[in-house]
Amino acid sequence: MDKPKFHLNPDEEIVRNIREGLKRTGGYCPCRLQHIPENICICKEFKEQLADPDYHGPCHCGLYVKD
Repeated sequence: MDKPKFHLNPDEEIVRNIREGLKRTGGYCPCRLQHIPENICICKEFKEQLADPDYHGPCHCGLYVKD
């Protein structure tokens, strides 16, 4: 089975803003209030979306996009 394919969002401004947020939060999704292991980038929610063959689109914060 092939690994799911994903890439950075092509919108450079979104990528820059989210990366700045990740630096401020120590690697936690800047869109999430709770600093818990499930919210460390790449978050649990997007890992589950990567495993879902029917899901195609961005992660919660928009940093990554699943092909």
